[in-house]
Amino acid sequence: MFLPTTRAEMNRLGWKSLDVILVTGDAYIDSPNCGVALIGKVLLREGFRVGVLSQPDIDSPEDFRRLGEPELFWGVTAGSVDSMVANYTASRRRRWRDDATPGGVNDKRPDRACIVYANRIRRSFKRTRPIVLGGIEASLRRIAHYDGWSASIRRSILPDAKADILVYGMGEKTVVDLARCFVVGKPFIDLRGICYLSQRKPDGFIELPAYEAVCSDPKAFREMFRLFCAHQDPLTASGLVQRHADRYLVHNPPAVPLSSGELDAVHALGFEYDVHPLHRSQGVVRAIDTLDFSITTHRGCFGECRFCAITLHQGRAVISRSPDAILDEIHTMRAHPRFRGVLRDVGGPTANMYGMDCSKAQKSGCCSDRSCLYPKACKAAAPDHAPLIHLLERIRSDPAIRKA
Repeated sequence: MFLPTTRAEMNRLGWKSLDVILVTGDAYIDSPNCGVALIGKVLLREGFRVGVLSQPDIDSPEDFRRLGEPELFWGVTAGSVDSMVANYTASRRRRWRDDATPGGVNDKRPDRACIVYANRIRRSFKRTRPIVLGGIEASLRRIAHYDGWSASIRRSILPDAKADILVYGMGEKTVVDLARCFVVGKPFIDLRGICYLSQRKPDGFIELPAYEAVCSDPKAFREMFRLFCAHQDPLTASGLVQRHADRYLVHNPPAVPLSSGELDAVHALGFEYDVHPLHRSQGVVRAIDTLDFSITTHRGCFGECRFCAITLHQGRAVISRSPDAILDEIHTMRAHPRFRGVLRDVGGPTANMYGMDCSKAQKSGCCSDRSCLYPKACKAAAPDHAPLIHLLERIRSDPAIRKA
């Protein structure tokens, strides 16, 4: 089923209100490759009523009030990519086309979408439920950072958005735990995988150089980034804290990643593999051509390329899905009326790392003093392409699959 996007859809489900409303800068595609759909379906499985505000009109408070006010919290994301990357080329020219917008015209997603959406929610509902940021834009801007678009050091996106909590990384476990905390009124400050603002520094947390220091001192910026990168493994990381003026940004240790079985389960939550009907009259969403029949085989990447952010969002440890679960998902896709036997993609952040799950990383955390691949590939990383080859052979043996 699609998550509701209008009051009429809520009424058909018999829902008078929603527990969680997810706001996104992308069109709503009900696919496990769409973050809002994945988080929404995980919350739905746990019994929460979830709705989606897709590309709301930032000039219309009524559009933000379309689904009412949530009982628990707002979830805000810019979409599948940082909104500034989505809206501008590397030479800072405005992109005229947007594959994640109906009709393809890049006129729906605001610059710095997380900040804009959070502020519009505050404007539409004066004293509203907590606002929770998530997704790639929030995740990669969670501490003080260099912003290429303004050529300046910006503070964490959390105070700029005036949001209450930031969920970083792959947030399935964290967002469910957060929702449960709100249901019973339990404090959330000890949850893994979140950032929040506080007047005091928690005991035992490592203090990063303050925002004001990194703005003026390149050495302080380098030290901040070194400490930040050194504490991103769920099994070994300490909590971090960074002063922003008279408050502290508290960065709890990362959430424990999903197991292989849990990753299988979230990909089997009844996705439609299609654009929500609300968008169909608005024009073609070109992103569906890539997302609809693409299979995620694993998460994480131990490549640590200097230009890439996968490690800071999904982690260094590779978690692979089971071949049987992948084949079950393909079997589900085969029943889709638009399926023509072509799988657009079978892979993950780095397609050829399927099955290369490091036993040490899962048991005691990734090595903090060495790289998995440089200067030579580590034996524990088990660089072996046989699991991927066998998986592709099994997929291609299905007579319904013409190309994979």
